[in-house]
Amino acid sequence: MTEIAIRPLSDDLPFGARITGVARENSTDAGVRQQINDVFEKRGMIVFEHMEPSNALQMAVSEMFGPPQAYALTDVMEASDRVDTGVVEFEYGDVFEVDGQQLLSWLPWHFDACYTDKLNRGGILRAITIPPEGGITGFGDGIQLYNDIDPTLRARFEHLSIVYHTHLMFMNMRFGLPESVKPVSMGRAVTEMIAATKDAPRAVHPAIWTRPSGEKVLHVAPWQAAGIDGMLTPEGDELFAALIAEVHAKVIPYRHKWSPTDMVIWDNWRFIHSVSGNPPQYPRQMQRTTIAGDYGLGRMEIAGSAPPVGMDL
Repeated sequence: MTEIAIRPLSDDLPFGARITGVARENSTDAGVRQQINDVFEKRGMIVFEHMEPSNALQMAVSEMFGPPQAYALTDVMEASDRVDTGVVEFEYGDVFEVDGQQLLSWLPWHFDACYTDKLNRGGILRAITIPPEGGITGFGDGIQLYNDIDPTLRARFEHLSIVYHTHLMFMNMRFGLPESVKPVSMGRAVTEMIAATKDAPRAVHPAIWTRPSGEKVLHVAPWQAAGIDGMLTPEGDELFAALIAEVHAKVIPYRHKWSPTDMVIWDNWRFIHSVSGNPPQYPRQMQRTTIAGDYGLGRMEIAGSAPPVGMDL
């Protein structure tokens, strides 16, 4: 059986790991699974390198962390040679002007499923078509953010929660949208979703939560944020805007440039992520699985309301 090798993601980052040697034949080994899950729990994200670029291995790696969960968008295209439900592929069609440059697939900092009370455990992402420029995925660690943001601001949010609403995406973002961002063309799926979710129920998640290990996580993002629960006022909005500005200023990101033999998993309860965008003339096609789970701290703003269909990217 092939042995795996583990090393830090980068010597200057307090999170993440790189793992080589994972294959279908050792992905079901209990010892290998435990070793990898221990790394994931401690380091929060893993870049699996030199992987067989197949749906079969992507599903096998995903199942090392938990059962699959259906993707949020019901009209995304399933992978043509999928081995089981849960592998989906998507090709971006939304173009934005960012700092005077047109970019396809640009996405700001976010965490998946913020619009619902249950947060999936994470995703396994793999690149199918890689643009020669851009297309970089950024990852930011909530533990690093908690430790590094202004202590006075951090203390204000220790016991506050944030309201998230599916409708507040892209140009409807209330917080953290750079003034330089302008829509050029929006795909049908996004346009229809924004229109359909105007009156969708909202979800609430704590701004800061404590892991079983005792580490505290700042877990906030501007994407789909409506504001502070119980403080949806101009004063509350000013406070939350200050926190988002601090997140942008203090995050120490890892920015992943994709290879066809990479697979990446991140802890959705701990990390935020983003996409840099790429020149529109180059397609960018990705495949992912979503891993079921929940940290148990979210709730719907109105008890008993059904979570809306949202957008996990």
